[in-house]
Amino acid sequence: MRLQDKVCVITGAGSGMGQTAAAMFAAEGARVAVFEISETSGQTTVERVQAAGGEASLFVCDVADEESVKAAVSATLERYGRIDVLYNNAGIMPAEDHSVLDTPVEVWDRVMAVNVRGTFLMCKHVIPAMIRQGKGSIINIASFVAFMGCSVPQDAYTASKGAVVSLTRSLAIQFRPKGVRANAICPGPIETPLLTEWLVSDEEARRIRLGRQPSGRFGKPEDIVHCAVYLASDESDWTNGAILNVDGGITCNYF
Repeated sequence: MRLQDKVCVITGAGSGMGQTAAAMFAAEGARVAVFEISETSGQTTVERVQAAGGEASLFVCDVADEESVKAAVSATLERYGRIDVLYNNAGIMPAEDHSVLDTPVEVWDRVMAVNVRGTFLMCKHVIPAMIRQGKGSIINIASFVAFMGCSVPQDAYTASKGAVVSLTRSLAIQFRPKGVRANAICPGPIETPLLTEWLVSDEEARRIRLGRQPSGRFGKPEDIVHCAVYLASDESDWTNGAILNVDGGITCNYF
């Protein structure tokens, strides 16, 4: 098993890509710390992992709140004694997020709080434990929109994912000499509840976007998590500061 006995913290693990990551990491032998703001959905993930014979524990956590993050990280270290992998998956994409011209300030701030501050706070409180161990892997989920504009904008989300990309590069340089790697995955459109709510249910929007997709389909959560398993494993020891587009080729498509 590629992640045998590794302690892996996965944020936003109560649904979508996070829940898939918890199941797939556990299947590879990881002990999964489910960080989720919703106790109900987080417990659902834990039960799914356990039903498949894996190990998982729930730590209720609001990644945008420093005290909540500190408490959840401390509880994880108390239970497992170490953290080998930090998978910063938690993120939001509100329907009210549009152009800078009409996105409410409170929506902008909420997106930045979860997507950027949440990544910052998780790194702030997990990296010291990794340094003490002399080893660790940070996997940040960014997005292909960090590199592309869109005529139907989501400017807060786009800006937040650009920040995650830049932060990842800085972490990679700062902490690799101390044994801690940092990489980012930039998914293309993935069929998760986050996307389905506003895109996949709209047939015309679906048709337009699939017309840009060389693979002819939206991604599945598993498409991203396969890459994450590699980054979490010791196979990727020399992979550091990589920004990996896992997007079916959409970022290569001129028109």
